[in-house]
Amino acid sequence: MPTLLLVDDDEMLRERMGRALAARDHEVIEAASYDEAAAELETLRPDRAVLDLKMPGGSGLALLRLLRERSPDTKVVMLTGYGSIANAVDAMREGAVGYITKPADADQVLAAFEASPALHAETTEEFHPPSLAEAEWNHIQQVLADCDGNLSRASALLGIPRRTLQRKLKKLAP
Repeated sequence: MPTLLLVDDDEMLRERMGRALAARDHEVIEAASYDEAAAELETLRPDRAVLDLKMPGGSGLALLRLLRERSPDTKVVMLTGYGSIANAVDAMREGAVGYITKPADADQVLAAFEASPALHAETTEEFHPPSLAEAEWNHIQQVLADCDGNLSRASALLGIPRRTLQRKLKKLAP
């Protein structure tokens, strides 16, 4: 039975998630804060960990770093109510295998542990980053959509004259 460290400051979520994960054949060790989790990690080397991003005593990213030092083989999924691309990138750089936002159920958490290896194993096509012209076009289109098609507002946000924006939009997409 794999051990799983569940760290979240929301008591109701932690207890419900803990019971659900235990019902799915995991030995669950719960902690409510960074300090409690750090104390558990003095002796515990869990197979898996689910860490809340924002909690008392320290961030989930700091706890992820500590966990990587003490138990490098532990697979970690970050769980947060404050999802953002920047946080997800930071978590993945620190070694998390998954990043999910609340509300999440036990099946989603367990799927996040399994999704990463399968994704990397099946990815065979080569990554081709967009050209500079494509990136510029996509950015202009996104800003224009955010401004509800208002060219004056979009040009101000982009920091280019309105006439230049009009010329760029007349060109076909790269």
